[in-house]
Amino acid sequence: MTNNAVIRRGLVLAGTVGIAGLLGAGVASAHVTANVLGSDPRQGGYGAITFRVPNEEETAATVKVEIDFKPEYAISSVRYQPIPGWTAEVTKTPLPSPVKNGKGLDVTEAVTKIVFTAQPGTKIGPGETQYQDFGITAGSLPAVDELVLPAIQTYDNGTVVAWDQVQAPGAEEPEHPAPTVKLAEASADGHSHDATTAATTAAAEDSTDDTARWLGGAGLVVGALGLGVGAGAVLRGRKASK
Repeated sequence: MTNNAVIRRGLVLAGTVGIAGLLGAGVASAHVTANVLGSDPRQGGYGAITFRVPNEEETAATVKVEIDFKPEYAISSVRYQPIPGWTAEVTKTPLPSPVKNGKGLDVTEAVTKIVFTAQPGTKIGPGETQYQDFGITAGSLPAVDELVLPAIQTYDNGTVVAWDQVQAPGAEEPEHPAPTVKLAEASADGHSHDATTAATTAAAEDSTDDTARWLGGAGLVVGALGLGVGAGAVLRGRKASK
């Protein structure tokens, strides 16, 4: 294969990867969504949830995101992943009377809100090209099929958008749907889902790392082959001139 053919193939591959990346970026929803990695979290266990917050204002930036938790969910623990430039505050509220959580235990104080606030100089920029992910873990998760987690998005021009509409069965998606997370039934052995999530995350990271190493190794091989071909051509040219 000639050097020109190798270059052409490399350009085609690079273009294909670039197009795939653009298509993947375009799939992202314009709504505030709640996402989980791997299988659905289990009732009575703990779940890792990521809220993806896109910006929909052309001339304003997102500076605050609030996530609400229903008191009847009786979620007693919410932890958040620190994000540079953002602060987070978890609010717990005493309940009028004890509520059973997903493990069947009485909860007298439940998490009702977490608020992420941008610090000066930090924001989700204006236009429809930026978003920010906010990661949390929550538990014990209630014995419901689906968590409904309304979100409130505040912009620096004072605009407030409530993502709190619940989609009725068989109906079209509302204009501002609330983020939701489906829950699997509690396991028979009583184990929570956080171990499975951690294993899935580790597997995904290992897979990504292995792919990166493979691509790096492939690049070195291709580079070495290119150098070999070039050196061979130079030697043949010298012999021919002699």
